[in-house]
Amino acid sequence: MIETTIRLREFPGLPPEGIATAEKRFRAALEKALGEDLGQVLKAYMNASESGADELSADEIALASAWPKAYEKAKMAGFRDLGGADEAYFEVRPD
Repeated sequence: MIETTIRLREFPGLPPEGIATAEKRFRAALEKALGEDLGQVLKAYMNASESGADELSADEIALASAWPKAYEKAKMAGFRDLGGADEAYFEVRPD
């Protein structure tokens, strides 16, 4: 299993407890959507964004295509109850 780091970025004024809660909700939703494949899907998505479709296998394309929908669901869960911050986003990267 590939470990991942999740950080809430560009949300000024949010106390550390709020950041931790948002990151925890985001991770839980992402893990619910992708399960054990989270790290593999992230890596496939990163590879797809840096490569042409002809350089990827069908399995990589299938994995990568799961990322946008899962990220959007997780983002909604992470930002729940926080209000809006136009520049805020969740950074997800493999360790």
